[in-house]
Amino acid sequence: MTTTTTAATAPAVAITAPGLPVGIPLDTPIQRNGQTITHVQVRKPNAGALRGLSLVEVLQMNVTALQTLLPRVTEPPLLKQEVAALDPADLVSLGTEVVSFLVPKAQREAFQPE
Repeated sequence: MTTTTTAATAPAVAITAPGLPVGIPLDTPIQRNGQTITHVQVRKPNAGALRGLSLVEVLQMNVTALQTLLPRVTEPPLLKQEVAALDPADLVSLGTEVVSFLVPKAQREAFQPE
């Protein structure tokens, strides 16, 4: 009698904070301690999260500014080295979300499709 054993692989687990929306899907998930981050929620930055940053650089989605800001406003909190290793498309998606928070409400409504 022959017995075949197959190695079981743990399924990917999306790390999300309870009570928060699913967030922005990542094209290239982040691997952390055997878990996979597939979605990231971005919170509206307050003045404290923006300390030491130029708002112009944030609005221009300057990579260095985003590498500093995203660990302060993401859930699960991304590490600075994880932000540095993000797929460029994911960096643009997260940066666009941050920039959308900095546009005044009246201007956002003006660009909303009817």
